[in-house]
Amino acid sequence: MMRFDPEKHVLKTSIEGVVLIQRPIIGDARGFLHEPYNKEELKVATGIEFNPVQWTHAYIKPGVIKAVHSEDWNKLIYPVTGILYAPIVDLRPESSTFGKVEYITIDNTKEDSPRQALFLPSGGIGNSICTLGNDMMHYFYLIDEYWDDAKAKGVAWDDPDLAIKWPVDNPILSERDQNNPKLRELFPDKFK
Repeated sequence: MMRFDPEKHVLKTSIEGVVLIQRPIIGDARGFLHEPYNKEELKVATGIEFNPVQWTHAYIKPGVIKAVHSEDWNKLIYPVTGILYAPIVDLRPESSTFGKVEYITIDNTKEDSPRQALFLPSGGIGNSICTLGNDMMHYFYLIDEYWDDAKAKGVAWDDPDLAIKWPVDNPILSERDQNNPKLRELFPDKFK
C-alpha cells in the first residue's frame, strides 16, 4: 500500500467538501501503478467516511453536457481517458457559497502529469460534466448509496443565475437536462 499525506494529496476547492485528489504515481518502463482513492486519506482530509457500494463506468462524447446534477450521496469521479471539464455548483441553501460555480478540469491523458480524481460530498453539490477536445471520455465513479432516481435532482445547464461558461456552443443534451428547472424555481427564498 502506498503511504499517504492528506496535506499533499487532497486539494481543497472554494466549495466546502469538494476536493481534488492527486495521489502519486509509481512508474517504470513497464507502465505505472496509481491509487486514485484511499479511504483513510479522504476521511482525514474531509471528515467523511466514504464507503462506496456502486461503481459506474460512463463513456461521454465530445460536445455532450451532463448538467447540473445533484444527488444525495457522496461521489468520487475518476476520468481515465479524455479531458473532463466539470463546473461544480454549490446548491446547499444554507451554505455561504450557495450558487457558486467552481470550474475543475482534469486531464489524466498525459503521462508526465499528476492523475486526479474528484470527490463530491452529498447534500447539494451540483455535478456537471463536459468532454473537452475531440476524444471520447471514459470516466468511472463510485457512490456510497445505490442509485435511486428519486434522489437525483437537476438544475438547468444554462441557468442565467449560474452563468456557467461552457466550452461548447451547441451541446448534446438529454431530454431531462433540457427541461431541468432554474435555480430560482428550486430556491425562491434565496432570490427575494
